[in-house]
Amino acid sequence: MSGYVSDAVVRRLPAYYRHLRELETQGVTQISSQDLGDRMQLTPSQIRQDINSFGGFGRQGFGYPVKELREHIRKIMGLDQNHRMVVLGAGRVGRAIASHTGFAGEGFPVVALFDRDPERLAQSTAAVPVYLEGELEERLPAMDVRIGVLALPAEEAQEMLDRLYDLGIRAIWNFAPADLHCPRDMVVVNVHLSDTLQILSYRIHQMEEELSRR
Repeated sequence: MSGYVSDAVVRRLPAYYRHLRELETQGVTQISSQDLGDRMQLTPSQIRQDINSFGGFGRQGFGYPVKELREHIRKIMGLDQNHRMVVLGAGRVGRAIASHTGFAGEGFPVVALFDRDPERLAQSTAAVPVYLEGELEERLPAMDVRIGVLALPAEEAQEMLDRLYDLGIRAIWNFAPADLHCPRDMVVVNVHLSDTLQILSYRIHQMEEELSRR
């Protein structure tokens, strides 16, 4: 990666990757900043600025090489590596994450679930076993896990984050409805589902107000 990549560009990288992958499957080999901008709802100048911030691609009059650009973004995001995940909490959210086949295909396989309820051990499969939460310290070190997924009640999430940190996990995907405190050498990404619904509600309200003024 060359130069400084802003947080705004980092947030757009998954969309770049998704669109470029779709283009590649359609047999598109080159794309202009105008056409890519139309797909991503960005201006051509913003596309050029974003892409220039993480590498020199494209030739004036020829556009960007789709496969090369996608592969470069894939490396920037670390998708050329395998990020094994473990899910803490085998309730509905935890099971949904563990059974999502697309994650493994992107390099994020779920290798196990842990839960404090012994009855949930019956949900074990050959691909994704379920273990008791009390066995975490014993079993996790042998699993070569990079990401911990918290699918727990809010009151349990912070304690679990601390346990995972002590076991060497430095990346957390948090589905618990809680803002967690973490050390500086740990990364936490929060997925608060209610927040996205509230944003959707706001946008519906704004749209309705705009339509009423016409």
